Amino acid sequence: MAEIDITDKIGYTLLKKGIIDYETLERSLHVREGEDKKSRRNLGQILVSDFHIDHDLVFREVANLYAFREIYLSDEVIDSGRIDFIKKYVDALPENYRDLLIQTRALPLRFDEKQQDKLIVITADPTDRRIPSIARNFGVKKYEVCYCRLKDLQGLMEQVVPVENEFLKLLASSDVQMDTGIEDEGAVDEETLESEISKSALVNLVEGCLVEAVRQGASDVHIVGKEGNRTEILLRVDGNLKMWHIQEGTMPEAVAAVVKDRSKNIDRFEREMSQDGFIQRTIDGHQIRFRVSIMPIVGTEFKHKFESIVIRVLDDRKVITDLNKLGLQGPAKEFFYKAISKPQGIIILTGPTGSGKSTTLIAAVHQVIDPTVNVLTVEDPVEYIIRGARQLKIGPKMDFDLAIRGILRHDPDIVLVGEMRDKTTAEIAIKLANTGHLTFSTLHTNDAPSTVSRLYKMGIEPFLIAYAINIIVAQRLLRTLCSNCKKPLKLSDKDVQIYLKFGFTEEMIKNTTFYDPVGCDKCNGGWKGRTAIHEALYFTREIKQIIVSSGIDVNEAAIREQAVRDGMWNLRRSGMERMIEGVTTLEEVVATTTEE
Repeated sequence: MAEIDITDKIGYTLLKKGIIDYETLERSLHVREGEDKKSRRNLGQILVSDFHIDHDLVFREVANLYAFREIYLSDEVIDSGRIDFIKKYVDALPENYRDLLIQTRALPLRFDEKQQDKLIVITADPTDRRIPSIARNFGVKKYEVCYCRLKDLQGLMEQVVPVENEFLKLLASSDVQMDTGIEDEGAVDEETLESEISKSALVNLVEGCLVEAVRQGASDVHIVGKEGNRTEILLRVDGNLKMWHIQEGTMPEAVAAVVKDRSKNIDRFEREMSQDGFIQRTIDGHQIRFRVSIMPIVGTEFKHKFESIVIRVLDDRKVITDLNKLGLQGPAKEFFYKAISKPQGIIILTGPTGSGKSTTLIAAVHQVIDPTVNVLTVEDPVEYIIRGARQLKIGPKMDFDLAIRGILRHDPDIVLVGEMRDKTTAEIAIKLANTGHLTFSTLHTNDAPSTVSRLYKMGIEPFLIAYAINIIVAQRLLRTLCSNCKKPLKLSDKDVQIYLKFGFTEEMIKNTTFYDPVGCDKCNGGWKGRTAIHEALYFTREIKQIIVSSGIDVNEAAIREQAVRDGMWNLRRSGMERMIEGVTTLEEVVATTTEE
């Protein structure tokens, strides 16, 4: 390696503080040397844009080094008066400088307390060469450029210029639609719609939200048409929906039409029935699939056909193929391995939508896939490609029921049935299990014991349930605390009583450090990622006997009591273990699980 010139103060400071390593510094210097001297970026800009080093970590050091003052927005009063003050200056800018202000993320904040004629301009990169030209256009005699954290600044930017989106180019402004005053429900004018799409940067918006969803690790994108020519776009990150963009002044049908045009198997002109399709894109060098679901919804403006669009992000990089990485705890891990090691029987995963059932099932199937066995899957729709398995293609000529019936004649060894949705599906899954096949499937129930009742109510005989099922695993996802900013929690006497009531022993409380979320630039309000908790009901001889001897109803309480005697942890006990590990909080476990 060539010796690094330590006269580069930015690089040397970041290296010394451990923000970058030697190799990254060397590579970034090499990039800078290759740039034209007139337009050459500084090292901080290169590290953030080309090497994805945390923006605020880099530019806080840059600001310190070049003596830019740091402004903390948490110390400022950001009320409607302050927003109006900022907007007054932003709106007065010529259009090209206003665009530049958004690109550089610079905002006039207030006049200096000590020098009443000096305007404070805040920015996340005070070294950007374009900022002085913007500041001069504010029409003030003096100004001072100050550093402000990007995370704080983005929130303020959204309030001042809400139509803009950091990821996208400026959206072309749309004129208000001609209102004929007719409120009768009728056909949408396709010509008007086409012109609406043409004059708005809607293609950029839709493509941009797909890219941003992948980069933010979102599981879903929600696009919802609203009254007043308004469309909201939300991303589901770590289980919670958050607003990403609000498209104003554009017909909701136009936004929906752009999504439909980019989706396969969806009719753009159909607005009265639900539709399902998919989109495929290569993003950051990886092929990503998006599952699109469109449903008509009711609105107060009868002249519009409102639709709700949900796009599920199917990123194969998130698929877990190693069962050890699922984080099965305590007895659940032992029970699960024992269940999938059997040559036949059903493994059932239960839980609400989005609880990670498919992820667990796919990891389990990967564990048992072998070139000597025929692995077949029946899923509608197929979400992730499982290498080594034959995944049957559901379509107009072979629906889910036909595929399920045909699978018995296709010489399977291991079968994955996406969901036991009715008696027919459940009966065939039971038949597969009882004729020497290892079967995996899912069911929507609240916990493991209630799954037995659900199958019984579907019309499956108790003795078939008892001898076909190996294990039922109920699963939930808990948000996990950010390891960078979580803080130890000091328990008061009242807190201790709450924890004891929840199920902790005094010894557990004494030997455990509990944590609270804080929030930093690396997380989402103190939370980052999710982890699973499990309730594993393994079918022991005693459990089978309780089920076989069921009368007109399955005794769920007896099953639950016996399972606990056999070593099963319920969901709350599994959640307690996550708290002991220091990865989540009592509030999160309470919100995700129910009291028994």
